[in-house]
Amino acid sequence: MMGSKAAIFATAVLAVLFSTPALAQTSSPPAPAPVSLPPSPAPAPAPHYVDLAELLSVAGPFHTFLNYLEKTNVIETFQSQANNTKVGITVFVPKDSAFAALKKSTFSNLTSDQLKTLLLYHAFPTFYSLAEFKNLSSLNPVNTFAGSPYTLNLTDDMGSIYVQSMWSRPKIASSVYATKPVAVYALNKVLLPMQLFSKDPPLAPAPAPAPESGASDAPSPAAGKADGLAGGKGDSTSAAYSVGAVSVANSLLLAAAGCLMLLW
Repeated sequence: MMGSKAAIFATAVLAVLFSTPALAQTSSPPAPAPVSLPPSPAPAPAPHYVDLAELLSVAGPFHTFLNYLEKTNVIETFQSQANNTKVGITVFVPKDSAFAALKKSTFSNLTSDQLKTLLLYHAFPTFYSLAEFKNLSSLNPVNTFAGSPYTLNLTDDMGSIYVQSMWSRPKIASSVYATKPVAVYALNKVLLPMQLFSKDPPLAPAPAPAPESGASDAPSPAAGKADGLAGGKGDSTSAAYSVGAVSVANSLLLAAAGCLMLLW
């Protein structure tokens, strides 16, 4: 009897010992879920570098404007502003034909500082797309790179953008380049501020018209009239000579007849 009780007790102890790890495993807290971190932001793309001198040399007939920019070193000022991606730059570039329409003395009479100011007058120290000009026109006048006294007025007329200075009101002919931070727009006239030109700069003289080809070889009315007069005089002289010859012949015949009658 005692042996049976000992066997039952031993079996119970073994059962408890073997079941304890399972109980401990089932009663342990669940493992924490892995923490998901937000993806790191992609690095910002590097700003696109625009070489303004190269752009103007190949984009269109802008050689005169580019020569003035390089002569005055204003191209370096514009290039430095173009590299500032926070605000950028907007440049209005007159075509070569716009400069050819003005007399050369228009710019030769300017000092080096005045010429530099004239070039700075053709840019805004901020990037503006064509879509932004409509709202910008409500802020007229707009300051240029030359400073507050040198301003421009912008007008949006049914989608056509006009840039007005004192002596010219050109329309933006085309968009040469318009990707932030650089905008370049072509003009068909030079922007001339009142501060540099007290009166309307004279235009270059228009070329003389070419002579008409195939001039008429017909004689002029005066020549015909002279010929007619000469011809009429010759005819009247011949007629007078003929009448005189007939009168002499008649007189001779009458004289001969008179002599015959006397002899008879």
